[in-house]
Amino acid sequence: MSAISTKDDPIKLFEQWLAEAEKNEPNDPTAMTLATVGADGMPDARMVLLKGVDEKGFVFYTNLGSDKASDLRQNPVAALVFHWKSLRKQVRINGAVEMVSDAEADEYFASRPRDSRIGAWASKQSQPLEGMFELEARVAKFAIKFPVGDIPRPEFWSGFRIIPQKIEFWADRPFRLHERVVFEKINNNWATKRIYP
Repeated sequence: MSAISTKDDPIKLFEQWLAEAEKNEPNDPTAMTLATVGADGMPDARMVLLKGVDEKGFVFYTNLGSDKASDLRQNPVAALVFHWKSLRKQVRINGAVEMVSDAEADEYFASRPRDSRIGAWASKQSQPLEGMFELEARVAKFAIKFPVGDIPRPEFWSGFRIIPQKIEFWADRPFRLHERVVFEKINNNWATKRIYP
């Protein structure tokens, strides 16, 4: 029986697969590979966590001084891969990238645990670090700066939204006869096709 209908809305289908992964995947069901391209034309990939998905796109947050943020500002396109080994399913997404609004970033930042908010202030993500003591000292510095109450979002911390242009769903099948369905945005509508494994 087919796991993927070409009549599905790809965002709703993704949300169903993610809900299934959240029940069955033992670690980080929201983990996704983020691939970017730097100004030098070199690709780069790393794991990040999905923090929101809706019809507008797929959102993650980061330090704006990070390599990935630099790549995305210079080359605002990206690819994502979700691989849920326990489900034997994968989703690939690519599209243009935009920054989230300040209001969205503020709301998500306020929802984070206090230690994570302190950590956001303390980390100079992707910059050279002499040793772990230097990082621990910066954490202590910002814990003293924000001893109680609200911790504001740093100006150097925000989120990016990948606006999907293409989404591919892959489901494992016996004898490597895997199921693959591609949804592609054409004139603001999703066109669908099955492709060979």
